[in-house]
Amino acid sequence: QVQLKESGGGLVQPGGSLRLSCAGSTGIFKLNNLDWYRQAPGKQREWVAAVTGGDVTIYAESVKGRFTISRDNARKTVYLQMNSLKPEDTAVYYCKHAATWGQGTQVTVSS
Repeated sequence: QVQLKESGGGLVQPGGSLRLSCAGSTGIFKLNNLDWYRQAPGKQREWVAAVTGGDVTIYAESVKGRFTISRDNARKTVYLQMNSLKPEDTAVYYCKHAATWGQGTQVTVSS
């Protein structure tokens, strides 16, 4: 079973950038879709972005043009580059591979 571990969260001012990483534990990582989700306090978890096994990327409307998802199959890692961050991007960010979730990493956007 794949295990996932996110990193790269933190506190950033509005307009700033962060890059999240999600490291996977097995070689089948590259064959499947990988997703990023987020959950803000008091809200339901929402889908943010996905990259398919064929490297097609798709984004939620709320992050399109600001976030970029990418994968490095050799490193078994998926990234989420987040630019022009807004306070409403504050959430715990999770990566997902098939039925497996990571533990999440906190992103806080505040001045």
